[in-house]
Amino acid sequence: MLKFMDAVEQLGNRLPHPFWLFMGLSVVLMLVSALLAALDVSAVSPATGETIKARNLLSAEGLELILGDLIKNFITFPPLGLILVVMLGVAIADKGGLLTAVMRSMLARVPAKMVTFTVALTSMFAHIASDAAFIVMIPLGMIAFRSVGRSPVIGAIVAYVAVGGAGSVSPIIEGSDAVYAGLTTAAAQTIDPNYVVSPVANYFFGVVSSFVLAISITIVTELIVARRVEAMNKVIPDLTDPTGIPDMKLNPIERRGVRRAGIAAAIFMALLVLSVVPQASPLRGEGGSIVDSPLMDNVAVFLMLFFAVVGIVYGKTVGTIRSARDVPDLMGQGVRDLVPVIVLFFAVSQFLGYFKWTNVGQLVAIGGANALNSVDAPVMLIFVGAILLISIMNLLLTSGIAMWSLIGPVLVPMLMLLNIYPETSQALFRIADAPTNSLTPMSPYFVIALEFIRRVRPSAGIGTLMSLVLPLTVINLAVWTLMFLGWYALGIPLGPGAPVR
Repeated sequence: MLKFMDAVEQLGNRLPHPFWLFMGLSVVLMLVSALLAALDVSAVSPATGETIKARNLLSAEGLELILGDLIKNFITFPPLGLILVVMLGVAIADKGGLLTAVMRSMLARVPAKMVTFTVALTSMFAHIASDAAFIVMIPLGMIAFRSVGRSPVIGAIVAYVAVGGAGSVSPIIEGSDAVYAGLTTAAAQTIDPNYVVSPVANYFFGVVSSFVLAISITIVTELIVARRVEAMNKVIPDLTDPTGIPDMKLNPIERRGVRRAGIAAAIFMALLVLSVVPQASPLRGEGGSIVDSPLMDNVAVFLMLFFAVVGIVYGKTVGTIRSARDVPDLMGQGVRDLVPVIVLFFAVSQFLGYFKWTNVGQLVAIGGANALNSVDAPVMLIFVGAILLISIMNLLLTSGIAMWSLIGPVLVPMLMLLNIYPETSQALFRIADAPTNSLTPMSPYFVIALEFIRRVRPSAGIGTLMSLVLPLTVINLAVWTLMFLGWYALGIPLGPGAPVR
């Protein structure tokens, strides 16, 4: 296994940055579109009966599109506005200290028997902090285990896998929900121009997944990972001071801040609920609908307002926000953290714009759908095959956004032609993408987790981390897949207004 992973590491190291990967794919798409157009490749859409023909990007019309739509492709890219709006609010709560304080308070008095489950579940909540969750939760997990007399290495593994290996599922709505919804919407609109995927489309599934994965991580950790770490400690004991980070207990001012933020959150949610109670509420849709309504269509705005309100209340209490001027400063810090994502979005938006215009995505989707129909493959088999394929690809391209940007434009339309909803395809991807994230050295957070572990086990290397993460990866993938298959069989909605089938 280690030799195999070494080969994966060497191959993955040769991959370019995702920005250049998508720029390169755009060039490849130009050549492919020219070839398909020259061969007069076409297909009949099962959805509309329309004949879809390949369009040449290297034609005069194509070159005009490349130049004329460059800015349009970027500024109208669905995830761009969603993630920026949500993160403006989240940044106030994050940079003001609320999110870290909440995580610390959840772990401050954990009974020894519950430490594994608590660290795992708390890490699910920490997804709201995006990639910063790794920096926050790994050391907190180490401290939590140290405080109950157990190896900090186990705490690091549990937190690392729960943050990275559980992907973007969380008991609460987060920024990545908006990003994935935007990408899925863009992919779905190649088949149905009016289709819109909501950021809460996978919410029900995400909440249940969080608890199921936390339980799975707990069982595998106690039965396999903890025993392996204990065996390692008999040979080389852990060092005594793992992190040098202060104790997790909140000081009186921080406790007051968290308490007031909780009250503000309750008031905000109560006012929101009361505002949709009247049948004629402007937040309701046609016929008084809540599922298809301005409330659900603009959930990103309400998320931004929610985190802004609770973040400001906490910041004013503890002193991280002293004047109105500090609020936009905190927002700016959050947006600066998004700069690498925004740069990637530029490359992705161009590629997807070309992909849609050339009709290559639709031709591949129609061909794939026809092939699956011809062999009469059971839908469950299609799901399992897609999950396994994406999981393997994820060992090399670990960015969930980049991966879904690459796979979504083919997978979503193809499955739509088989009468599978885009929201279901999105849930499939999240299952496939997450577990192997924590296994591959291609993930930048693999190195971060390894460095934290090396603070207590200087002898730890890539093989050490892989050997501890591997059982969690395999079993989480299997458990999550089986859960989804059962969910689909029962026909439980994935989220508000999002039937699974």
